[in-house]
Amino acid sequence: MKSIPALITATLFSFYLTAQPIQLIVRGDDMGFSHSGNVALIKAFTEGIESSIEVIVPSPWFPEAAKMLNEHRGIDVGIHLALTSEWDNIKWRPLAQVPGLTDPDGYFFPMIYPNANYPGLAILQNKWKLEDIEKEFRAQIELALKKIPHISHISSHMGCTSISKEVSAMTKRLAKEYKLDIDPAEYQVTGVGYDGAHRTLEEKKKSFASMLNKLEKGKTYLFVDHPGLDGEELRAIHHIGYTNVSADRQGVTDLWTDPAINALIAERGIRLIGYKDLKK
Repeated sequence: MKSIPALITATLFSFYLTAQPIQLIVRGDDMGFSHSGNVALIKAFTEGIESSIEVIVPSPWFPEAAKMLNEHRGIDVGIHLALTSEWDNIKWRPLAQVPGLTDPDGYFFPMIYPNANYPGLAILQNKWKLEDIEKEFRAQIELALKKIPHISHISSHMGCTSISKEVSAMTKRLAKEYKLDIDPAEYQVTGVGYDGAHRTLEEKKKSFASMLNKLEKGKTYLFVDHPGLDGEELRAIHHIGYTNVSADRQGVTDLWTDPAINALIAERGIRLIGYKDLKK
């Protein structure tokens, strides 16, 4: 049986947690991969609930992304470190000279892990080197900081920073060196996703609302998705296994700017934060 002081301490701690607001990072990924993606990501911030944006530095629309992000200094920005170029009709190359990370045409491989739809075109099926990955990550970080000085953190596109223990350790070292070391796991942030089906917009709304209603006071959560605008450009961007990109990402934009979702967040007293707020 607990002593009376221990019971009092436990009760006070429980009261403290329930008195604290729910905190939620709503993270939009892949800025730079398309113009429509850039526009949607900014829209989801200015008109919706998005509170952090991740930018892919070697992507084709990075110059526009950097301009937009500098025009919206209030948004929390992360470098979405990338070693893949997964779409079939649009590709990007490394910033550094790293031949072990590229396909025969000089583009990043489309996949990290072996994929039957892209035989032999995964990083882990080829002769990658740790020093090449560090060289490329440094190039991406330094260009990002040059063009978007208010960047607060780094993140990982398609899990590229976790392909080995050595890559994870190196990424952590770079994050500390460039003062971008905000790891959600170290701040007890819990990752959450849709609570149910989410193919259509209505399914997204229902599943997202269900997730919001299950968040607990005193805890901090991270939700990740990819806003976009349905149109001719985005309909041409896809890969085997993910062909409804345009409609799917328009649904995310509509979800994050939906008045009912905004109202539910306000009703539940959820505080929308960015990575940089974790350090406060």
